[in-house]
Parts: sequence; structure tokens; C-alpha cells
Amino acid sequence: MMEFFKNMFSNPFVLGLLVGLVVAGLAWKSKFACQLMWKKEKKKLEQEMRDLQVHLNTQLKINATGNEALHKELEQLRSQNETLRINLAAVQQKPGKAEMRHLQITEAAVRTMREQAPGFAAAWERAMREAEEHAEQQATGMMKIINKFIPSLGTTKTKPIEDRSSEENSN
Repeated sequence: MMEFFKNMFSNPFVLGLLVGLVVAGLAWKSKFACQLMWKKEKKKLEQEMRDLQVHLNTQLKINATGNEALHKELEQLRSQNETLRINLAAVQQKPGKAEMRHLQITEAAVRTMREQAPGFAAAWERAMREAEEHAEQQATGMMKIINKFIPSLGTTKTKPIEDRSSEENSN
């Protein structure tokens, strides 16, 4: 039996066949190893894609919820703004507000006239105009808040004597 194997391995055809089978076996083993590696990589990538999809869905839900909350808050602020605007217009139209404003303007004009007595008519018109401008300035900004607490503060505006004399000379 030993001699049979010896004769068989000495034949070049059998040697070529054995070498070919070994090379084919190595190639098959390499192919099988690559297939296993690709299957593992494919499973890993599929799991990663599922995780990313779940993360993306969660992020989109969070963003949608946040956007919805912002839109609701914006609508609420718009409605509050409109309500406040209507309330402000209603308060400004209440009886007595216009009269009080006119009274303050007239009082400021009279005080100015006491200081600028000569040429009463022209001075009176100028004083009324200045008082109206001053009242307009007080109706906005910080002066409005100050005048709510201290109504008599800032109702008179006096000009320096040099300015008054130059205005009287120009008229």
C-alpha cells in the first residue's frame, strides 16, 4: 500500500492535482472568510442605520414639539399684544383724559405767559404751541412714567433770558 502511494505521488498529474486542490482549498477558505466578514459588516451597518433612523425620528419629534410650542407661544403673545393695544386705546379715549391733558397744556402755557408778559397774543400762541410740543414729548418715553407719579414735574419750560429777548426782538 505504501508503494502505491509512492507511485501515485511520483506521477506529475497527481502532484499537479494535489497542488491545484490545495490552492483551490485556500481560495475557498479565503472566500468563505470574506463572506463571513461581509455578513458581519452588513449586520453591523444595518444596526447602525436602524439606530440612526431611530435617533433621527426622535430628533424630528423633539424639533416638531419645540416648533409647535414656539408657534403657540407666538400666537398667544400676538393675541396679548392685540388685547393690550385695544385696552390702551380704550383707556386713552376715556372721558376726562383729553380734558386733563388740555388742562395741563393750558396750565403750562399760562405759566410761560406769566414769564413772557409783553405782547400777550403772540406770546400766548407761542406758549400754547410750546406747551403742546412739551405735552407730546411727555406722552412718550420715560417722562410719561414720571408724570404718572409726579404730575406737576416738568410742566413748565422756561427759556433763558437771552433767548426770550432775541425772540421778542425778531417779532
